[in-house]
Amino acid sequence: MRLTEYARGGGCACKIPPGELEPLLTGLTGAQPDLVVGAENGDDAAVRRLDDTRGLVLTTDFFTPVVDDAADWGRIAAANALSDVYAMGGRPVLAVNLLAWPRELLPMELAAEVLRGGAEVATRAGCPIGGGHSIDDADPKYGLAVTGLVELDRMLRNDAGRPGLPLSLTKPLGTGVLNTRHKRTGEVFPEAIATMITLNDRAAEAAVAAGARCATDVTGFGLLGHLHKLARASGVTAVLDPKAVPYLDGARAAAEAGFVSGGTRRNLDWVRPHAELAGLSEVDALLLADAQTSGGLLVAGEVPGAPVIGELVPAQGPTITLA
Repeated sequence: MRLTEYARGGGCACKIPPGELEPLLTGLTGAQPDLVVGAENGDDAAVRRLDDTRGLVLTTDFFTPVVDDAADWGRIAAANALSDVYAMGGRPVLAVNLLAWPRELLPMELAAEVLRGGAEVATRAGCPIGGGHSIDDADPKYGLAVTGLVELDRMLRNDAGRPGLPLSLTKPLGTGVLNTRHKRTGEVFPEAIATMITLNDRAAEAAVAAGARCATDVTGFGLLGHLHKLARASGVTAVLDPKAVPYLDGARAAAEAGFVSGGTRRNLDWVRPHAELAGLSEVDALLLADAQTSGGLLVAGEVPGAPVIGELVPAQGPTITLA
């Protein structure tokens, strides 16, 4: 069975578009006691103060099948959910499963494989899964709700960017177009799968150790979308060098062949009014807006081993310009 045929979207490309999501949150945020990070800037997770030094990190993430292999889907979804804690500079300590399953269409043995894959990655992260919740649903969906801990003076957040800081990206782009090609053709891209199941734990540790305090992970809103949110929240402009951005093998060919998700196109439409992208080809723009699943960290600061793809400068009008 091809799991990707049982869902309209796939992975983080099935997110509600940011242009539609942000108005939903209007009026729902505000100052709350001990809430260090809430929904006001669209950060990766919520953080509540526990005491003078520690914060409790809470996040959830789930999506429809992004690959046809059930265990790999579970691994990818778990790594993606755990990434939100790492993007805050935290350490995941407990998770619960979220599972929606069309029990009359797909064997429950496949659901067990999905859960097994998720448990495997959570174990690798040192984060036990203590149960969860399941429903009978038309489209299969899987993910985790994750609780973590963070040292407040070493926390990463998306509104802490400052002019003069370089921008580092810890994973290559291209999972969106390759996953779309996989969904339409059945072709398997092992490098994309390996990237998506890789935890962002070491990248987060390296960023914090290097003194970074501003970061986000690159997922469904694409590099341009998440960079726009970071620059907007920090009150700066991001100068992006497109030639320095790394890509997975086959990503450009997939984009040129038209394997571009609707989510990616909506990302680009949302960012265009806030960015100066003159001179960028449509394919390059779509790749930069490509809806990633379980992508890397975008860090305001240098991360050893990660390419520098731009820098932050004082606000100049648009949130993103090109080098």
